Amino acid sequence: EYFMRAAGLGVAISHCVLALAYQDGQGVERDEKRAIYHWEEAAIGGHPGARYNLGLLEGNNRRADRAVRHFIIAANLGHDESLEELKKLYPLGLVSKEDFAAALRGHQAAVD
Repeated sequence: EYFMRAAGLGVAISHCVLALAYQDGQGVERDEKRAIYHWEEAAIGGHPGARYNLGLLEGNNRRADRAVRHFIIAANLGHDESLEELKKLYPLGLVSKEDFAAALRGHQAAVD
């Protein structure tokens, strides 16, 4: 209940907690649509882990271009796992040299 209230106020981490709860069915009925909604709200709120999770979901749904966009945004926010995903996708030709270089620079700037 408190997480629902906090999420209603736009607290990104609360959206992440709710997304995980709906994704895994912890304390609530499992609901993929609600999980995605909360991941999206957390991502809009600037939570890099939410962007990463959306990237994974898009990748699992075979939408590599959308997955890459999420990973780039998260990497630019300093998210290490997103940068690692981009490193895996670059040799496959799913990330351009320019996008990869920009993500590396953005990640470095965020962690400095």
